[in-house]
Amino acid sequence: MPIVEIAVLIHVGEIIGGWNTVAIVLFTAFVGAYLVKREGISTLTTAQRKMQQGKVPGEEMAQGLLLVIAGVLLVTPGFVTDFIGLLFTLPPTRKFFAKSLMAKMVASPNVSASFTTGQFNQHGFKQGTAQSSDADGDIIEGEYHATDNERLNTPQDDNHNSDNQRRR
Repeated sequence: MPIVEIAVLIHVGEIIGGWNTVAIVLFTAFVGAYLVKREGISTLTTAQRKMQQGKVPGEEMAQGLLLVIAGVLLVTPGFVTDFIGLLFTLPPTRKFFAKSLMAKMVASPNVSASFTTGQFNQHGFKQGTAQSSDADGDIIEGEYHATDNERLNTPQDDNHNSDNQRRR
């Protein structure tokens, strides 16, 4: 890919001039950053709305991932990366790629995810729920409440202490 990118930059530079090529590359970086920011805020708003309705924002998460990739591609100098980044930024093509990505993730048996909710403050993680799975793939859910005064009480190994006393 870098060789193709360099070849395209050199070819365009020969046609329109070196400084014009540099100006176009800088312009696409700034415009791309603006578009990614705008589309990212829109996608975030949609995801938050879905979460408030109790729905999983799966497609929005995939679109967010594509927007991160688009941002990197658009600020990378070059026309090929700009074109691919623009495809990931524009809503119709981004939705198409996001649906394709989601279909591949659902079809893959090795994809798993878990979410943890709770409050993190200056005293640590206070309460929440967690979901995980064991080796058999069974889902284990739990809820806990912790206070600052709780201490871990580990029982002493009585056999270990009595063995030490006998040796003396």
